[in-house]
Formats: sequence, C-alpha cells, structure tokens
Amino acid sequence: MTKTLKYIAEPTELQCGQAVLAMLTGVSAEQVAEELCNDRETDLKEMKRFLRSHGLWISDSRIQVTGKEELPALCLLSLETPRCWHWSLFCDGIFYDPEHGILDDFPESARKYCWEVRTEIQKTSDRKGEQK
Repeated sequence: MTKTLKYIAEPTELQCGQAVLAMLTGVSAEQVAEELCNDRETDLKEMKRFLRSHGLWISDSRIQVTGKEELPALCLLSLETPRCWHWSLFCDGIFYDPEHGILDDFPESARKYCWEVRTEIQKTSDRKGEQK
C-alpha cells in the first residue's frame, strides 16, 4: 500500500467496522456511520459496499487463515474474539485493530478470515505490468 494508514480507534464498542472503513478511506468514523446510516455493528455487505463506493477493490472471496504470513499485504479481517465477532485491518505486516491498537500479531481470536483489499493506485500499477 502506498499511502500511510492513520490508526483510528473505534468510537464505541460497536463501531469496529466504521473505524476500519475510516482507516481505509481516510474519512472519519463518524462520517462512515452517517453514510452507512448505521452507528452499530456492520455486516460484510455494508463493509464491501462502502469500500467499493469509495474506490477500493475488495475480494469476493473469504479466506480462512491461521497466521499472519498467509495474509495479503492489505486486507480486511473478521475475527472471532472471546467477546464477539470483530472487524480489524492488516496492512504491510501491521495489524490496525480498532479495539486493541496497533499490533504485531492477531488479537486473541479463535477463527480468522480475510478479504484482500486494493487501492486504486495498486490496481493501476498492477495493470501496467499486465500483457495484453
């Protein structure tokens, strides 16, 4: 990823999704909640729709992972934590978790799923190397 992420903590204990979307798009978590018309838990459909409407690409495929070495450079994470299912973000070897902070590894979680995310800049540079 070429732009630096700014860490954003979840504004409430129910807004991990809004915080992740804010980190990825550069808008505030409050603006995300307003655009989604949702200040509580977000679902996958909302997450994907918001990212795509802000020019980001997100994979349609959910991949179960066990370790960070399996993760793409930039991805949305859904984690089964001891308290609840939780949205988090992984970028260039660092976890940006709206509840737990900036981490070197996953927060405690039983199951871990990811969806690759790409920025417009990444998609453009990826296409330059393609042969027609």
